[in-house]
Order: sequence, then structure tokens, then C-alpha cells
Amino acid sequence: MKNYWLLVFLSLLLYSCDFVSKEVPNSQELLRRELHAIDWSKVDDYPSYPSCDSIKDKEEAKNCFFDRLSFETLRLLKNDSLVKLSTIDTVQFTVTLTNKSELQFKTEMVNEKLLPKWMLDSIMMKNGKQFSKIQPATKRGVPVTSQFQLGLKIPSSSD
Repeated sequence: MKNYWLLVFLSLLLYSCDFVSKEVPNSQELLRRELHAIDWSKVDDYPSYPSCDSIKDKEEAKNCFFDRLSFETLRLLKNDSLVKLSTIDTVQFTVTLTNKSELQFKTEMVNEKLLPKWMLDSIMMKNGKQFSKIQPATKRGVPVTSQFQLGLKIPSSSD
């Protein structure tokens, strides 16, 4: 009888371990699920100038960044002699801000036939170092490259 209870106890002990054991999830599967759950089309924090860092509201910080970028881009364009001679009044750029804080401009639309897109691109590339330091956008605390459209209305020199 003693052996019987010992046998019952040992068998319960062995089988109960199967009830407690849990399957350990595969790390690759966890990574795949997490990467699938992340919305890669949006950033957590927009790019920012140091003067905009104190703004807590995301929308206001975004507006501060675009206002400052527009101001600096207009200043650069208005000071360029080729742009002064042309009759440009609007221009649209695709702006890329790399995760290393480097700005790249690509002209998408300009309303001037005498100043081709490639020439505006070269003006922006040549003068790109004149922009203030910009912190790149972040996704989960990691700096990421971001791209956006920047449309500008260039006031005439008589304004």
C-alpha cells in the first residue's frame, strides 16, 4: 500500500509538471509581431529646431518646425542672385531630413521656365549648410529619416 501511494504521488508529480509548463514564444515571432504592429508611416516626434524644443504640444511643435524651416528657406532663396533675377513666386520642395540631421531638397514644382528645377536643387544643395541645426524625427526614441513637402510663396522684391 505504501508503494501504491508512492507510485500515485510520483505519477501526479510527473504529470503535473506538464500542466505548469508554458510554451516559450519564439523571439523571431515576437519581433515579427512587434514590427507588424508599428505604424512606420508616422513618427513619434517630429523634427525640431532647438527653439521649438520647449513646446510640449505636438501640433504646435510641428507648426514651429515648419514655420522656422519655411523662414530659413525663404531667406536663403531671397538672397540668391539667380532667384532675385527670376520671376518665381511659388516653389514646392520635397525635403528629406536624414537621421544624421542633414537636409536634402528636391524641387517638385516651380512656376518659372527660366530657372529649371535642377538649378534650384543645386542652389539648395550649395547653401544647405546655412540652415540652423535640426534634430531629426524620432520613432521609439531612435532618430529616423523623414520626408515631407514644403510649399513656399516667394514674395516679390518690391514687397
